[in-house]
Amino acid sequence: MAKSALKFKDSVAAYEKLAQEIAARRFAPVYLLMGEEGYFIDALAERLATTVLDEASRAFNQITVYGRDTDAGQVVNLCRQMPMMGQYQVVIVKEAQQLRGIEKLSYYTQKPSPTTILVVCHKEKNADKRSAFYKGCAANGALFESVRPRDYEIASWLQQFVKGRGLTIDQKALSMLTDHLGTDIAKISNELCKLTVSLPEGTKRITDADIEANIGISKDFNNFELCKAVLTRDMGRALMIADHFARNPKDNPLLLTVMALFGQFRDLFVVNYLRWLARHKGKPFPPDQELMRILRKNNTFVLAEIKQNAAAWDNRKVFGILGLLREYDAKSKGLNAGGAPDGELLRELLLKIFFA
Repeated sequence: MAKSALKFKDSVAAYEKLAQEIAARRFAPVYLLMGEEGYFIDALAERLATTVLDEASRAFNQITVYGRDTDAGQVVNLCRQMPMMGQYQVVIVKEAQQLRGIEKLSYYTQKPSPTTILVVCHKEKNADKRSAFYKGCAANGALFESVRPRDYEIASWLQQFVKGRGLTIDQKALSMLTDHLGTDIAKISNELCKLTVSLPEGTKRITDADIEANIGISKDFNNFELCKAVLTRDMGRALMIADHFARNPKDNPLLLTVMALFGQFRDLFVVNYLRWLARHKGKPFPPDQELMRILRKNNTFVLAEIKQNAAAWDNRKVFGILGLLREYDAKSKGLNAGGAPDGELLRELLLKIFFA
């Protein structure tokens, strides 16, 4: 099956549109929520579960089943039932990718009941878009495709997530979260929700101290600080942070550290290459707004730091370091690591970077 052309930002926009329609009680008879990123699927299913029916009606007009425990025929039978003393009944199928005979749901989606709202949560992958089931959902219901974010897309989403709660977030706090939690937006949102509840009343800005106090990510020993030490060639500081990581391997997985370093050196390489084109090929160096678009950044302070750091690194060395980081990315996944622990591998990697 061809890979979806949708991007993460498209999923975010589609999610917001559907959430608005649900809040306005403009319901579709069928919702097919599908894709690799489970966060939005769960969030939309929860919105429907808490919006369509009031709390009293849910006890007898809302049914949740799991794909591994049922089959398509049983789901169709549930959907054909009439609601008890209400306008709608809601049938939610979770983990629908495990539903036996899912294609037979097409018998229902081609002509859904006006008194049933069927919510199909199809995670891990998309439903077959060539199938009669999918086409029935497209013709008579609402489709939502959830795409996983890439690492460079997390920061802007997180800022909007925080903004939606009436807050802002400092750049260091933002980097601490994204470097530590990666692209797991369900985990990030869960940690942020817990954090916002814990913040003192009247707080408008999330700082690195808030992250350390409430989420448990050290503001002094994290990937943001490690990258800063490496890029400024502060070997002592970098090795001190690496030693902290070695003592706390579960909180500081090598894979995320390598990804953070790779992103930083990739940005240096791009900036230095653009400078080389300007010096040797007469191609104008891009203005800040264009450079932010190229690097996928949305903060002028971050851009200024990248430009400053790039000037201190020769691109031949940067290219070699990117190759090293690819090698240690593989080692972090257990390939050719020789059984060495993460802490030892990180220290080895840092020494190779500093003496490259």
